[in-house]
Amino acid sequence: MRVRPAVLVLRIAASLVLVAAITFICFRVIPVNATTAGFAYLLGILAIAATWGLIESSIASVAAMLCFNFFFLPPVGMFTIADPQNWVALFAFLATALVASHLSDREKKQAEEAKGRQRETEQLYALSRAILLTDPSQSVGSQAARHISEIFDCPGVALYDAKTSEVFRGGPDDLLDIEGKLKQVAVQGNNFVEPPLFVAAILLGGKPIGSLALKGSSLSDGALQALLNLVAIALERVRTEEAANRADAARQSEEFKSTLLDAIAHEFKTPLTSIKAASTSLLSDSPALSPQFRELVAIIDEETDRMNQLVTEAVRMSQIDAGKIRLERESLDVAALLARVVEHFEPLAAGRPLRVNASPNLPRVSADAELLSLALRQLIDNALKYSPPGSPIGVVADLEGDRVVIRVHDRGPGIPQRERERIFDKFYRRGSGKDRVPGTGLGLYIAREILRTHGGDLWIEGEPGEGSEFCAGLPVPKEGRTK
Repeated sequence: MRVRPAVLVLRIAASLVLVAAITFICFRVIPVNATTAGFAYLLGILAIAATWGLIESSIASVAAMLCFNFFFLPPVGMFTIADPQNWVALFAFLATALVASHLSDREKKQAEEAKGRQRETEQLYALSRAILLTDPSQSVGSQAARHISEIFDCPGVALYDAKTSEVFRGGPDDLLDIEGKLKQVAVQGNNFVEPPLFVAAILLGGKPIGSLALKGSSLSDGALQALLNLVAIALERVRTEEAANRADAARQSEEFKSTLLDAIAHEFKTPLTSIKAASTSLLSDSPALSPQFRELVAIIDEETDRMNQLVTEAVRMSQIDAGKIRLERESLDVAALLARVVEHFEPLAAGRPLRVNASPNLPRVSADAELLSLALRQLIDNALKYSPPGSPIGVVADLEGDRVVIRVHDRGPGIPQRERERIFDKFYRRGSGKDRVPGTGLGLYIAREILRTHGGDLWIEGEPGEGSEFCAGLPVPKEGRTK
């Protein structure tokens, strides 16, 4: 600790008075020999070093050496030494006094440093506890700045959060003109020192996330770094909690959306079922309908199917986003499932041949029949939309390793490599086809999520210009794999 000059002068004067007192006692009050006087001087110098410091004890050592020479070494009363051996004794006394003073002063400083480290450790613990107990209903930055000021006896504290660009203050000194320096340190990551002001960057993962200004602080470098780490943890904790709250709110929103869409879907399904039944009945049981009237009924029938598909897609999408898909697994014959799915599209193929080729002796898969059928229908429907009139659609199923892969191949324009991942995003539609091909951009997203829920995946193969091949992979249960 630095001592003020006036205090230092008083201590030096007191040290000289102590040397004079020892001289007076040993020379006048209780006359002693030179050896006893030397030990008395050494004890006094050690007391000075232990009480005050090295400067005071060093000056006292020189003064004691002079007094020892003048009053106790012959010829007494003169600063000369008659016996040459006493020169050795005199300098040995001086060296002993100085070394003892230095050692005593060093031990004192080490003890003070240990106390300081203990105090800083206790302060850091108190701050960490205060941060853990922060009130979530109040600003964490304001609470942290106030706690730092109170715990570390710092009259001025300013905390800058780079993410929100907010400055939080603590202590009686408001540090009014500190915003610019805080932002500069946060951007550059370099500390600013101009006693009694110190501004340091708050780093997390090597990147600055804010800065902290302290006025009148006497923290060591290690304690200051620990303090900055605690503040970084506090800021990151706030951001983590905010992200968790947003995620929870989003999850609740998705669950609400899923519940709402389920309710709406059921409300839509009832009239759609009635409309579909009526249109189908008119088309099949009324051969005497005029061509114009039959065409109108056919449009109603087709649009009812389309509306029903849109409702199903919306419900499935909301269930996927809310994580509410529940698989009702059963052992499925892939070839039989493909035959049923393709049969559904025969009236809609518009002259495009649908060719199904399933390898013989395919192992059975464990899957939800309804959801897997929905995913395959999305792939075949997508192939029909983008294939030229009259071009065939190929559906091939084969065993590849430990999974069954179903490939749906069309003769459309193909998909460039840069778009093959985006094509599975919600609502994404390619610019070249979205104006002429109807759709919502949900089909492929739903298909891939259904396959991933089953433990499989959906990907694209084929070269641009040679059509697209959508590959749906499903894992084969261990008991169904070839040994």
